[in-house]
Amino acid sequence: MSISTSMSLLSRKSQTQPWLHFLFHQNSVQKKPLFRLLFAFSAFLVLAAPAITNFPGSKLLAETAISQDLEAASFFQQGVTRYNRKDLQGAEYAFRQALQRDPSLGAALNYLGNILMEQNRLDVALQEYTEAIRINPNFSEAYYNLGLVLHRQGQKDAAITAYRQSLVIDPTKVAALYNLGLVLYEQGQLPEAIATYQQAINLDSSNANAYFNLAIALQQQGQTEQAIATYRQVLQSDPQNATAYNNMANLLAIQGQASEAISVYRQAIRLNPKNASAYYNLGVTLYNQGEIKKANGVLKRAHTEYREQGNIEQAQKIEQLMQQIAQKIQPQQPQASQTATPSEASDNTSNVIQTPEPQTPNQLENPVSVEQQSTSTSSGQ
Repeated sequence: MSISTSMSLLSRKSQTQPWLHFLFHQNSVQKKPLFRLLFAFSAFLVLAAPAITNFPGSKLLAETAISQDLEAASFFQQGVTRYNRKDLQGAEYAFRQALQRDPSLGAALNYLGNILMEQNRLDVALQEYTEAIRINPNFSEAYYNLGLVLHRQGQKDAAITAYRQSLVIDPTKVAALYNLGLVLYEQGQLPEAIATYQQAINLDSSNANAYFNLAIALQQQGQTEQAIATYRQVLQSDPQNATAYNNMANLLAIQGQASEAISVYRQAIRLNPKNASAYYNLGVTLYNQGEIKKANGVLKRAHTEYREQGNIEQAQKIEQLMQQIAQKIQPQQPQASQTATPSEASDNTSNVIQTPEPQTPNQLENPVSVEQQSTSTSSGQ
């Protein structure tokens, strides 16, 4: 199979989806019909630039002859050593010298692809991974890394193909399952994404990121109880995840568990005191519980945070809410020549908090990125 044929097979143009930011659900448990609530979930999945990690296989290769050409093997070992020391320029030189002497070194091509991806030279990295696959069609790591490049380029369908081929060769590659789940989610294939994340978790129950993304997918599917349970799993592994606290609190409030929701919002705020969304959601939950003065104070803080973030539109909406709360807190004073009748007093309820519009914080929470790219090259000789 030629390079161009391999590339065309794996890099068919797919429709790029926008990065994910979701607004969820109106509160279904309401004391009064006018006090409705739309929660803004901090649920962001973003494809980030992957970091380079050292897998056991990559260090082992520095001690293993992978070519009959001793000079090529020596340059390859130099490349691995420099790569592990983060000397990417020196590593690239050494790997290219190795390939000049032995062009069949698929492992060197895979390393070159990693270096080029780290430098954001994606088109060239794609060529190196494709050539590594041409040399060794059973090179799981090269398929995985090719999927990562295609994913970053927005070629989602081609990335799915590459990740799946990596898993055909090595079904235990958790990072490939994780990234496959992410791209399936981005494509709106939620049941498939959920099943894929569950497979990743079955192989690595300590993967907090997989739990987090699974919770978001379940949440998007409307599986609220399962999503809450999964967020609890996230927090067992990653108790500093403020976004998970905020999202779980939103779901608890939707389920009518307001007291626990309030406690969980406060934990999210303790972890991230700049979390405007958590302040806002806490404020409205307190209001719906009848704790008007506390709600007003929390909404003031949300207003401050949104202004500091530059989200003037949301800050203005909160100003309107606080004005309505102030009217409710202050006793209504009848005019000197007129006494309010019960019917007139009841009409005043139309001036209290109206349904706030869905919103998203201007400053996104720290996103969960794709898993880090592979440097294991033991199968690429």
